[in-house]
Amino acid sequence: MSGLKPVVGHDDVRSALAAALLRGALAPALLFTGPTGVGKQRVALWLAQLTLCDSPSADGPCGVCRHCRLANHIEHPDIHWFFPLPRPRVSGGPDRLGDALEDARADELVSRRSGSWSSVPRDDLVGIYLAHAQVIRRVAGTRPAMARHKVIIIGDAEQLVPQEASPDAANALLKLFEEPPPDTTIIATAAEPDALLPTVRSRLLPVRFGRLSDRLVVDHLEGEGVTSEKAVLIARLAEGSIGRALGFVPAEGGVGLGQLDVMRQRARAVLDAVFDGAGEAYMVPLSQPPFKARGDFATMLEFVLSWLRDLAAMNAGAEDSVINVDGADWLNTHAHRFGDGRAIADAIGDVDEMLHLTEFNINPQLALRGVIHRLGMRLSDETAVAR
Repeated sequence: MSGLKPVVGHDDVRSALAAALLRGALAPALLFTGPTGVGKQRVALWLAQLTLCDSPSADGPCGVCRHCRLANHIEHPDIHWFFPLPRPRVSGGPDRLGDALEDARADELVSRRSGSWSSVPRDDLVGIYLAHAQVIRRVAGTRPAMARHKVIIIGDAEQLVPQEASPDAANALLKLFEEPPPDTTIIATAAEPDALLPTVRSRLLPVRFGRLSDRLVVDHLEGEGVTSEKAVLIARLAEGSIGRALGFVPAEGGVGLGQLDVMRQRARAVLDAVFDGAGEAYMVPLSQPPFKARGDFATMLEFVLSWLRDLAAMNAGAEDSVINVDGADWLNTHAHRFGDGRAIADAIGDVDEMLHLTEFNINPQLALRGVIHRLGMRLSDETAVAR
């Protein structure tokens, strides 16, 4: 097994973290924030490896000591990586749930040891539940097994508040975030830090990650066997996120479209139906199988928003800002049907508002009907002609 793939980018952030660690000034509880899929969790694993390395340097971990070898295969007993998981169907109290979550985490770690995991949304309910927060506290209270230090990584920490809006999981960790044991470093990551409880954010030192350059994303995709032409397109669509880019790539050995590209084309079909005045009729097949509020429904809305923003850019003559460059002909055909573009701007506001509502407990089928109706009122051929 070759181990984790190298960290891509974020050289300035890693240099600052390494310098702080080497001079003994690294904060014991950190919050890595930035866009989804840019490598926050991968850098957290890199920092954990550097923390346990026998010969750490400003250039990073040595890569050859026993701690580095184990860390590079996500097998070090003093690196504990937690992330949201579907809630197992078990009975018998929190201990049984905690055991089931640990079994599920172990299974997920096996698949993540390849080093590449894409930012494809899940349509099932996931979270870091109270039972798992208790496991994290228990791990923090134990002595390191092999090294003199241990590192706890909590990926996608905004899911510490499950969709039921219960703050129990987050509150269970407040004391740990405020004062970790002397032999423990905690690294949480979040693409949406505002979704964390303020009491959680105030206890973690934020470290900001930006998007990666398209060149870095292209190089990574080409290393995964993607052709140069397709890699350039995917890098544009991914907007600086390798995790997101991998969602546009077909499964290994597959042909056709990746999961995210399927959703992107589906979103454009929604707009085609709206333009033709057939949005309501299109809603029924669109909602099969039923959407959940997060996952596919939110992803489709994000892609609808992306197409609408590109329409607005094309309407304003800002072609260089277009993300869906492979749809330039489609965009050019429709962009100039809407005069000064105010209807497109209003439609963007409608979809953005609905996307925000997916963070709450809404009925996606009713929400879908509502957003398609509002788009039809603004963007159908009949409306365009009336203007």
